[in-house]
Amino acid sequence: MLDVNYIEDHFDEVVTRLNNRGQNYTLALAQVVKENQRRKKYLKEVENLKAKKNQLSKKIADLFKDSKIVAKRQEMTNELKSEISVFDKKIVLLDRRLKAVTEKMFDHLSFIPNLPALDVPFGLDDSENEEIRRINSDAIHHQPTPHWEIAKKLNLVNFEAGTNLSGARFVVYTGQGSKMIRALSNILLDHHLKNGYEEYTVPLIVNAKAMYGTGQLPKFAEDAYQTGHQYLIPTGEVPLTNLHANEILDAKTLPLKLTTSSVCFRQEAGSAGRDTKGTIRLHQFNKVELVKLANPENSMAELETLTQDAEGILNLFNLPYRVVSLCSGDLGFSATKTYDLEVWFPSQNKYREISSCSNCGDFQARNMKIRYRNVQGETQLVHTLNGSGVAIDRLFAAILENYWDGEKLNLPAVMQPYFDGAKFVQ
Repeated sequence: MLDVNYIEDHFDEVVTRLNNRGQNYTLALAQVVKENQRRKKYLKEVENLKAKKNQLSKKIADLFKDSKIVAKRQEMTNELKSEISVFDKKIVLLDRRLKAVTEKMFDHLSFIPNLPALDVPFGLDDSENEEIRRINSDAIHHQPTPHWEIAKKLNLVNFEAGTNLSGARFVVYTGQGSKMIRALSNILLDHHLKNGYEEYTVPLIVNAKAMYGTGQLPKFAEDAYQTGHQYLIPTGEVPLTNLHANEILDAKTLPLKLTTSSVCFRQEAGSAGRDTKGTIRLHQFNKVELVKLANPENSMAELETLTQDAEGILNLFNLPYRVVSLCSGDLGFSATKTYDLEVWFPSQNKYREISSCSNCGDFQARNMKIRYRNVQGETQLVHTLNGSGVAIDRLFAAILENYWDGEKLNLPAVMQPYFDGAKFVQ
């Protein structure tokens, strides 16, 4: 979440930048500032009362040191204790008010998104995202066969079985299709390990605190699969980033670079009617995730290299793609700046997102209390970054559409060793 004191000290700036997201946050920010002022007022009153109480307690201690007032000591002590009792009642009352207003303030803060970085282009939606570059555009072709038709023809995916077992937007990869998914996971992880990431195998179920830490809760509760008081992970970002919650890191170890390949789960609550066929938008999907914990001074440079690491995957497969900088109205909740990688889908004659690479600044780190100790010995919040490296089911779909020649699926060279040197699937 945002720093409430920064909001209060730079109110007009924060309002302007947040409203660039396409929603008016003025009233919400004013409410948070009002609650913060009440919080500070109660805190000051409590501290003053505690200081006075301590003074009275010291007086009682001094009475027992003064041999001249033995006769009146008990009477004076009782009077002081009576005053302390009054202070105790006031302190309890103020502590309750302090706790209530603090909880209310943080609850409201948890629904306010991150500030767009100053160089994020202004725009209301994804139509105003700014294209940065196009890569492998010479590999673009227009063989208009949807990937789900190719998958059915080659018996790579059993769409009906997925629906029968679990419902819409679940699939069963079969035979060579299942082998492709497994190969893709290995290829992606091996690539990122060469780039200095450390691999983790993480739980697929996390607690609410972890979901709050990365900003999935409370804003996106309806998109999460919940089991009791726990949640199925919507992305490997959640467990990876929370691995260092409540830690103070050595500045010399930054940036930390983490990766995992995991199954992820999303309700896709806001996507009714979109991508109902194929493997682009599933409720259960496979993804390799990249996370960085970085020094604030270097985090924007780390975003550039994180994006390049994700791009390296698309270049491995020689897929045509483009990089876009998300405009202010299309930014994710926790992000201050994001690059999307969009891969070419011939059957749709358009680029589709396959990875989002984001710098979240200290927005998530404040929730999780992830800090580092700088050269002066002071503790500061790290900056957190994350990106898909990449979405495996979408990569699978892109390979099918871009490598299908009308009769067989030509395997990318990087995949052929996983198929005993075979050059195609037929």
